[in-house]
Amino acid sequence: MGKTFVEKVFGLKAGYDVSAGDIVSVEPDWVMSHDNAAAISATFRKTGAAKVRYPERVVIILDHEIPAPKESSATNHREIRSFVAEQGIEHFFDINFGICHQVFVEEGFAMPGKLIVGSDSHTTTYGALGAFSAGIGRSEVAAIWATGELWFQVPDTMQIVLQGRMPDFLSPKDVALNIIGRIRADGADYRAVEFRGDAVAAMSIPDRMVLSNMAAEMGAKNGYIPPDDTTLNYLKGRARSTFEPVFSDPDACFVDVVNFDISVMTPAVARPHTVDNHASIEEAAGIRIDQALIGTCTNGRLEDLRAAARILKGRRVKVRTLVIPASWQVYRAAMKENLLEVFLDAGAVILNPGCGPCLGAHQGVMAPGEVTFSTANRNFKGRMGCREAEIYLGSPMSVAASAVTGEITHPGRFL
Repeated sequence: MGKTFVEKVFGLKAGYDVSAGDIVSVEPDWVMSHDNAAAISATFRKTGAAKVRYPERVVIILDHEIPAPKESSATNHREIRSFVAEQGIEHFFDINFGICHQVFVEEGFAMPGKLIVGSDSHTTTYGALGAFSAGIGRSEVAAIWATGELWFQVPDTMQIVLQGRMPDFLSPKDVALNIIGRIRADGADYRAVEFRGDAVAAMSIPDRMVLSNMAAEMGAKNGYIPPDDTTLNYLKGRARSTFEPVFSDPDACFVDVVNFDISVMTPAVARPHTVDNHASIEEAAGIRIDQALIGTCTNGRLEDLRAAARILKGRRVKVRTLVIPASWQVYRAAMKENLLEVFLDAGAVILNPGCGPCLGAHQGVMAPGEVTFSTANRNFKGRMGCREAEIYLGSPMSVAASAVTGEITHPGRFL
């Protein structure tokens, strides 16, 4: 019997043959954290360790509350900067870089065959480049800082096979929402998910990042996409170190294989207050919205902004519309393509790269009774700062079309 990608990666790191269900202690290649690094540093000090074991493996990216919206946030950032200086952490990205998952990939830390952990559930994003990447708790990150290692139970692997050609009005976000609607939010609990198929192979790295990012919303430990020429070309001149791609064997054991034909999919909507509360956009059409949010770590990349601008060009929005490029690199690229001018002309507000409204920290908090249609990845009560508000999730094209009409609208109307 062959081995899955995950079994191979953990076996390589542990130094011996492992199978799903085994418990192993391994040293991650990278350990990512963001604004919660202050809390992690406090736990780290309680371990009694004076120095981070491998500071060269630590990556800290400030993104959740930037610039600091209140005194406590500013104090939090000051503590992180002080810890970074004290511990000699070289991979520190302050408030002028962007959202951690975008920056981590842009800066070349996500690579095939690497074992990556982070103190954010959407660390699964880096699986788009062939890595094992998983979100872990703050205390676990503190333990890795102190000892350099952490134990894992090797997960079973579930294959999601995507075939077919994507219709013009469909996007990877729609694909992800359709998948979650079928297998549910707990359908991949503590399983590694492996995305395969012709449709996946045809996707760009930004498109693949959407699938891996949303794997967290299926309960997955990891959202892996086998690396190929697209991956290797993206990493040329970008990769932080050498790497060795790892693949599942053809005869590996998968606990489940789920097949989808994306050519027959329609744009999807996640209704309040769970990501698996699935509806087709036709079913949700006509629902009034007060705010549109285009961006976040899920859909704030250049391709997403292009898709939204394609619909907004020459039109005006009817509701307050927020646009958040995922990083300053994306912001600059969008500026060069005149996408930002399109958004401004449409009446949208362009925010600095960061997490802000997605987690309800600032820059887009709702009032009771209001409705936001968002390209983010979560819509539970209070996610955007108000428990009496509602969040619908969709693609950049769907959200842009709905911003123009003031109600949830099929993007095909403007294509």
